[in-house]
Amino acid sequence: MCPSGFSASSTAKEVTHGIDGSGVTAIVTGTTRGIGVETARVLSLCGVHVIMAVRNMNNAKHVKESILKEIPTAKVDAMELDLSSMDSVRKFASQFNSSGLPLNILM
Repeated sequence: MCPSGFSASSTAKEVTHGIDGSGVTAIVTGTTRGIGVETARVLSLCGVHVIMAVRNMNNAKHVKESILKEIPTAKVDAMELDLSSMDSVRKFASQFNSSGLPLNILM
């Protein structure tokens, strides 16, 4: 156990227990599988508005539906982003900037 009280076996839900993310916006990449899905889910549990930055919008739709099924009040959106394409990065940045949302967390 480290000084924080958490260890390698601690879950994201345990680490974020009691955190109120209302009014916070997070862009999370890789949210169509693995740790990205869990990150989006746990941030949503904390009240964070999660923007899933994804290459595959169809997969993102399924993840979003899954999160909303568990957390009906979740604020979660998907926006297309292919990090291997600078054109895609520019388009994503422009669309996000146009949304008027703050950017508090980038993962």
